[in-house]
Amino acid sequence: MKDELNQKFERVMLIDDNIIDLYIASRIIVKNNFGQEVMKYSNAQDALQFLQDNHDKISTLPQIIFVDIYMPLMSGFEFLEAYNHLPPNVKRHCQIFVISSTIDDLDIARANKDENVVRFQVKPINKTFLDRIAFVNT
Repeated sequence: MKDELNQKFERVMLIDDNIIDLYIASRIIVKNNFGQEVMKYSNAQDALQFLQDNHDKISTLPQIIFVDIYMPLMSGFEFLEAYNHLPPNVKRHCQIFVISSTIDDLDIARANKDENVVRFQVKPINKTFLDRIAFVNT
């Protein structure tokens, strides 16, 4: 019973301009003991800045990053392009999952083609999806 209450990851980063989606995803993550700390960003630029500023402090970086595709200022695809220029230690530590409500096959293919994207997932994040991630990483 005690093992079930342990968090699977220390830090999970959510990047989504939709405040409601951010709230729902963070609640699902917490409720399912998926992440001890949920780092919520409503724009990709701030999330990228955090990663750049902390690239040498691995213990502060998220192990899992969920990023939406369609956002103002910096889209999820632009985030991925900038992420590709981060130091290798960041990319080894963080796993990126693209989360979107898009049904456009070109968007899905583009996301899955990125070498840093583990998987594309249609919103909303759910327990089954989180359990699959946790299972693969144990």
